[in-house]
Amino acid sequence: MILPSRNFLPKAAVALGAMLLASCAGQAVQSPAETADLILTNARVYTVETAQPWAEAVAIDNGKIVAVGSAKDMLRYRGTDTRTVDLGGRLLMPAFGDAHVHPVFGGMAYTRCSLHDGKTVEDYQKIVARCVAASPGDGPIYGVGWQDALFPPKGVPRKELLDAVTTKRALIFESVGGHSYWVNSKALQIAGITKGTPDPANGHIDRDPATGEPVGGLQEAAMTLVGDLIPKPTAEEVQKSIVYVAHHFNSLGITNWHDAGIDLAADGTSETLAAYHAVKDRGELSAHVSLAFKWENERGLEQIPAIRVASERAAAWGISAKSVKFYADGVIPQQTAAMIAPYEHAGDHRGPLQIKPETLAQAITTLGKDGFQPHVHAIGDRAVRVALDAFAAAKNSNGTANRPMISHLNVVDPADQPRFGELGVIAQFQPTWSSNYPYMDLTKQAIGPVRSGYIYPSHGILAPGGMIAYGADWPVATANPLFGLQVAVTRVNYEEPATPPLLPKEAITLEQAIRAHTLNVAYANGMETLTGSIAPGKSADLVVLDRNIFTLAPLEIGKAKVMVTLFEGRPVFGNWSSLGAAKAP
Repeated sequence: MILPSRNFLPKAAVALGAMLLASCAGQAVQSPAETADLILTNARVYTVETAQPWAEAVAIDNGKIVAVGSAKDMLRYRGTDTRTVDLGGRLLMPAFGDAHVHPVFGGMAYTRCSLHDGKTVEDYQKIVARCVAASPGDGPIYGVGWQDALFPPKGVPRKELLDAVTTKRALIFESVGGHSYWVNSKALQIAGITKGTPDPANGHIDRDPATGEPVGGLQEAAMTLVGDLIPKPTAEEVQKSIVYVAHHFNSLGITNWHDAGIDLAADGTSETLAAYHAVKDRGELSAHVSLAFKWENERGLEQIPAIRVASERAAAWGISAKSVKFYADGVIPQQTAAMIAPYEHAGDHRGPLQIKPETLAQAITTLGKDGFQPHVHAIGDRAVRVALDAFAAAKNSNGTANRPMISHLNVVDPADQPRFGELGVIAQFQPTWSSNYPYMDLTKQAIGPVRSGYIYPSHGILAPGGMIAYGADWPVATANPLFGLQVAVTRVNYEEPATPPLLPKEAITLEQAIRAHTLNVAYANGMETLTGSIAPGKSADLVVLDRNIFTLAPLEIGKAKVMVTLFEGRPVFGNWSSLGAAKAP
């Protein structure tokens, strides 16, 4: 009789055999245990699990966490093929999540004419000139990345600055936040935008107050007036953008993200969803992802059947797409965010809602019957209130609002802050934004001193029982979670630590901030039983840091570096040899 080799025996059988041999030899017999592929030991393990927040070792098998505990506890999971890695006392945590990212926009933003490295208007002009020179012909030049703060007082750039580069080709540049275009005279001419062109619904053309002529800024829906001039990305470019983001995020310790608003055609097809499917099928999607379909404000409830079709197609492909992204308003410096009271020195202008409150409530309630999660972009305090009211209506009708989430929350009226906990609404903040920097100066000028006391109220929402989930809104801001954690606990600009903190009473603890960047993101994505903490049965999505952020001074947290990122038990960034402490069984 020829016995199969040990490698073909079930692990449970091997463990049982080892028990019998140990018993025959007179050794103490432990209860049966599955052997592990990998044991990480001699670590400071922060689990984000309330019942067992700290441990020193983790056993992993077949991409799943088998056990968490002491180094001694893990010995029972060692087999002849188990790899044991001594982490040398380093911090081991759950991998981070990001509850708000734009992978395709971000990937394309950096692969076309990127202005992100520019620090001045003159820098932008030099970058644009290089892009024009590098792209012969007479076609449009498109790019992303200019900062609103370089165009005070309202973040509106002028066409003359781009005309100085060229008037022969259309130049179209999107702001880093994605809510504005900066165009030159040629782009305005080709698009037929003149003094007499009416503003579209939910958008406006920036005009000279004296002449009424377009000055070169296009806000919100007015961006569509030049949309046909921008070269459409190919399917390959979209896929490459997703792969680029996966690698970039893995390098930052992120293995779980929420794509906050993908395209959807009237027939239920989506080029972005198809790209995710292609990348996933090739085994290149090294993250758990949740997708939100973008709600078209120009249309109504007739788009819901297409959302259902696309969601079912995604599920068949093994992709979670049960969220819908609504844009309730714009941004504060350009005064397109919806405010309860008027902007400072702006008459009765309060900023427009981009979707009627009754339409928002009806859409969320109708979608909720099919289990869709509502995700609302709301920056002004009125938009936040309208979103909360819509969630309340859906909850009253359906019994639940399906983990509703509001992104950004630049200003939240004190009366609305307790409603997050009452309604079970996830407050989705961008942690690095809660500090003082030039864009914040424009914000404060626009809303005045009283409302400037209600900016990004993290503590104000957490204290009454609300939940926070962090997302960087990349590429609008850095996706580095460690920078985000540092700002969350200090409210100080991570790039300029000498600046004063922004509303320091709104700072939260490091434990709260870590939960907001791990388990709470997983909850927001409907994946809290899969990932987000270190517990038996969960996916082995982990990160090893080069230093213990719990022992660092708060303003030093961002100096920590990711050494290794694991996704489903395998390194997707770094390797064990980089630790210099790998040990054989």
